[in-house]
Amino acid sequence: MFALAMRSIRQRPGRFAATLFSSFLGALIIMTFNSMHDTAAGAGVDDRSAETLTVAASVVGGYGSLLVFFAVASTLTVAVRQRSEEIELLRTTGATPAQIKRMIVGEAVAVALLGAALAVVPAMFGGQLLLDVFQDSGQVAGSVEHSFGAIALATGFDITLLASVGAAFLAVRRAGRAAGRRPGRGRTFFAYAALVAGALSVSATFLLDSDAEIMMAPPAYGAILLSVGCALFSTRILPGVLSVLEGPITALAGAGGYLTVRNMRQRAAQLSNVLMPLILFTGMAVATLYMQGVENDTVKASGLVKAADAKTLETLNYAVVGIIVAFCCIMLINTLYAATSYRVREFGQQRLAGATPRQVLAMVGAESAVLTVTGVALGSLTGFAGIVAFTTVRTDQVLPGQGLGIWLAVAGIAATVTIGTSMATAWRQLRTPAVEAVALAA
Repeated sequence: MFALAMRSIRQRPGRFAATLFSSFLGALIIMTFNSMHDTAAGAGVDDRSAETLTVAASVVGGYGSLLVFFAVASTLTVAVRQRSEEIELLRTTGATPAQIKRMIVGEAVAVALLGAALAVVPAMFGGQLLLDVFQDSGQVAGSVEHSFGAIALATGFDITLLASVGAAFLAVRRAGRAAGRRPGRGRTFFAYAALVAGALSVSATFLLDSDAEIMMAPPAYGAILLSVGCALFSTRILPGVLSVLEGPITALAGAGGYLTVRNMRQRAAQLSNVLMPLILFTGMAVATLYMQGVENDTVKASGLVKAADAKTLETLNYAVVGIIVAFCCIMLINTLYAATSYRVREFGQQRLAGATPRQVLAMVGAESAVLTVTGVALGSLTGFAGIVAFTTVRTDQVLPGQGLGIWLAVAGIAATVTIGTSMATAWRQLRTPAVEAVALAA
């Protein structure tokens, strides 16, 4: 089956492009930051510089592992679902479920190894640039030289490979379920576990002193875990949202709105793969930016000069947010493009049944708007859970004083990426004549 997997990749390279890109970016992030471990272990590095580099690698390494798993999982799930007819054909010709699973996992392993290998050289340059940032801000001595060694390589390949294998197993299991079936027990268990762990982490903020060095860690990680829990429950949340918004969608979009509601109900499981990165992006970005803003205003109001540890934490937070913005946006684009481009046959059938291209575009736009509203709302809810806890303990106020500017910027990026990618991809697919689109996809 591994030989069959290799032939499948050679025959359909475009199908694996999104997964390859996710693996490449994930490995790039992990190697770049874990090269700080190699640098900190170098000869002649002082204790303060070594501590700064180690903290940077450890903190972002955790974020990176989580993002790589969700990125690869979302793109792999879409790719496996697109191959349902191929998988069914293999079953009818005698392939067992175990053999099909080995084929999918073998493909994921090959793509992950290639993505990690392609990320090695860019990660070397990325690590040097990251070290320059720390040196320019005075947090690392200028005499420290960048080192890219065994730790960066091992973590980059290992985490990317493990994430790809785990995501492949999940994708095969999801594809094997009947349409409309509720999420499996494993997914439900992890969703509840993430929500409980997130709530406990946010609650732990109230046990800390207002000037504790780790003050920002519990609410930040709590917001992330709550975002993960909501993302895992997205297949259950989306039908409820559609029930509430069905009337407004139909009234505003007309026939396109009618198609939107029916399609989204049938494709709730597929669309949940888009909601995952959207919720994570919103929750993590909103929580981190607002909490760092509250911390900056508190220190400024007190008239104190930031300590070296505080500067390191601030640099890390902004670096993490930058990574989240770039990575999640690309993850969204990958998932949306793969999911929308696969619907060329569906669009052709709708047009043959009487729908105009404008109505199909209206349907896609309405779907994207619903996904944006749902994802931003859930991400904002989880993010502000951590923000409220942090602000209450740090400043004795409930809400931060930064206003809506940060939230509007994050929501605007999410809406632009989601709606823009979906509409652009659908418009491109609609340029193909309806009869030809159905024939090509058949």
